[in-house]
This record gives sequence, C-alpha cells and structure tokens, in this order.
Amino acid sequence: MRFPSKEIVEQVRGQYPTGTRVELLHMDDVQAPPTGTKGTVEGVDDTASLLVAWDNGSHLNVIYGEDKVRRI
Repeated sequence: MRFPSKEIVEQVRGQYPTGTRVELLHMDDVQAPPTGTKGTVEGVDDTASLLVAWDNGSHLNVIYGEDKVRRI
C-alpha cells in the first residue's frame, strides 16, 4: 500500500474538518454500513482516511482512494 503525501493528507483534512457530515456512497467491506448511511467525521488520520462515527453506531474508517463518501 502506498501512503498519500503529507500534502494530500492536509488537503483531505481541509476538505473534511471534524464535524463534517458525510453520506456513504461505496465501501467494499463486509462490515461496511449500508450505502446511504450518514455519519460525522471525527478526524483524518495520517493515511488520509476519514475517521467517521456512523449514525448506525459503526466506526469503520473511510479509506482514502478506496471508499467513497460525499459531504452533506
């Protein structure tokens, strides 16, 4: 796995500050919340993955370059 540059991590942190609401569009994981689930961004880690508290109680991260969400 290639990690994103520090610049990309900072860009993602700027796009998804703590408290940003998102909706899940795609996540290829058997434990993924259903498509359309909404959640709140709790932070962005050093791999540019979004740390999300999903409204259904899940805390599965949104992996940069793999999973898809949209801001709401």
